[in-house]
Amino acid sequence: MGKKVVIITSIFTLLIIFGGVFFLSQSNTPEVSASENAKAEVKTTTGDWGQIPMYKGNVTKTFTIKNIGRDKLKIFNVRTSCHCTKAMITIDGTKSLAFGMNTVSSWVGEVASGKESKLTVVFDPAYHGPNGVGLIERFVSVETNDKLNAKITFAVSGTVYK
Repeated sequence: MGKKVVIITSIFTLLIIFGGVFFLSQSNTPEVSASENAKAEVKTTTGDWGQIPMYKGNVTKTFTIKNIGRDKLKIFNVRTSCHCTKAMITIDGTKSLAFGMNTVSSWVGEVASGKESKLTVVFDPAYHGPNGVGLIERFVSVETNDKLNAKITFAVSGTVYK
């Protein structure tokens, strides 16, 4: 009886492991072709939250990504560097879902020629608890179909205090 339990438990464990590997290997990442005529313009990729009180709520920083090209600018694969940070893209008043560190999404935003999108970065200073004080720097990466700006990385810093 004991041997049977070990064998069944081993088989069940292997099924869970292989199922997890299969699930994680399935990607919702969109296949977006690069364009010579989509041009992302970003005035700045850095921001400063300054002094951040730990227990007074989230802080945000917004960046603008403008399409100065002739084709639609496609924005996708938005990721953050920490679970304490989320990012959203707003295009023509429509906000995307909140992207995080491990978010894998098939979402693709399209910015028309001459139009802008907004990248909003939201940081939760209480996420890491009482030990999460001091200087912090968080990153958000955004992929585009602009051949010259295929991946844009934004950095925001601040100092968390109790």
